[in-house]
Amino acid sequence: MKTLRVAALALLTVPAFAQLPTLNVSDNRRYLVTQDGKPFFWLGDTAWELFHRLNREQAEMYLKTRASQGFTVIQAVALAELDGINTPNANGDKPLVDNDPTKPAEAYWKHVDAVIDLAARNGLYIGLLPTWGDKVNKGSWGKGPEFFNPGNARAYGKWIGNRYKNRTNLIWILGGDRNPRPGSQDVEIWRAMAAGIVEGVGGQDRALMTFHPQPVDHGSSSNWFHTDDWLDLNMMQNGHCRDQRTYDKMAEVYALTPVKPVLDGEPIYEDHPVCFNPKELGHSNAYDVRKYAYFDVFAGACGHTYGCHSVWQMWDKTREPVNLPLKPWNESLLLNGATQMQHLRRLIESRPFLDRVPDQHMLVDARSAVAEHIQATRGRDYLFAYSAMGLPVALSLGKISGEKLTGYWFNPRDGKATAFGTFDNRGVQTFVPPSQGQGQDWVLVLDDASKNFGVPGS
Repeated sequence: MKTLRVAALALLTVPAFAQLPTLNVSDNRRYLVTQDGKPFFWLGDTAWELFHRLNREQAEMYLKTRASQGFTVIQAVALAELDGINTPNANGDKPLVDNDPTKPAEAYWKHVDAVIDLAARNGLYIGLLPTWGDKVNKGSWGKGPEFFNPGNARAYGKWIGNRYKNRTNLIWILGGDRNPRPGSQDVEIWRAMAAGIVEGVGGQDRALMTFHPQPVDHGSSSNWFHTDDWLDLNMMQNGHCRDQRTYDKMAEVYALTPVKPVLDGEPIYEDHPVCFNPKELGHSNAYDVRKYAYFDVFAGACGHTYGCHSVWQMWDKTREPVNLPLKPWNESLLLNGATQMQHLRRLIESRPFLDRVPDQHMLVDARSAVAEHIQATRGRDYLFAYSAMGLPVALSLGKISGEKLTGYWFNPRDGKATAFGTFDNRGVQTFVPPSQGQGQDWVLVLDDASKNFGVPGS
């Protein structure tokens, strides 16, 4: 009987939800790692309306699909953007009693609990936004209502931090597409919410925390919070225009001290009206989203967030569309860009991860036009150079180890790599990709031949 009682007590201490390894910042402060030191590549998707618009079965289908495509982080909002306060969720529940952030409505949050746990069971982390930014600053768009102040922001942060303190598959994301306004209490409100989360979590290690800004004014959390202790990594938003110099913005934040990881949490979405001007510029495509992904990661990002215009809003034909989505969310999950993001992750993970640095000095000509840009990065014994239009890559060699280098062309469209020779690791050499032109992007991979790394992306 004693054995049975001990076993029963042990069962009571086992969490009812799946546990993933907690995430930390790497020792060199550039990347993310799991609790046992394994490199973690943030491959995110913006599913802002996940908790608000999808029922349990729909959420499970979405999460299983994204997990199968190699995504690792799902960014979703608890108090959602699209009238998330007054329009009930898929189960008919609202998140707050009397629109008071200090009075959470339990039924709504049980659904959030369940979706977070579904994500964990599918090996996914949730980048959890406690609220969309329009509840702090409605601005010129958004339905709000604005109801946060420093006092209730801290109380709400403490409550939500305590509720999810034992979930290991969380990353906290404050902000929500709003930059703090000069002369307002916005910075104070966000700091109060962060302090509340820290207090709610208590003495145990808390999940990582960042801030999601708007794309204006360089679009980086570092503008306001870089030296705050709660900000573990910087997040940028580069918005939804084509061929922006995202790599220069990334380089600026990468160079800041103290050193913190950085990533683009909202670049151009697939199937999004380019610059919100579909009549003249059309909608974005897989090539647009690939370019930003490789530019950003090779410029030093610790990962990358993909987005699809129909998916972030979980749009279907029964709902009011936001900015002309092309087809329903469930039909958009297998767009080319979404399936191609995993190739970037596999490429990065196929070589030593944590010593990788951006290095444009290897390039003889990085190309000034964004559409033709070449972006380079290297570890101690390998290098990658992304050519956005398949233009020749001229390199000044000798920056990595090895007397001989093995060369590959890696195709971002299908994830396949083709070896093309062995070369001396010295002097200036030019490498010509297999094809050139719009949509013909390639990654040059050069390895220290003595390392025998294997095929890139495998």
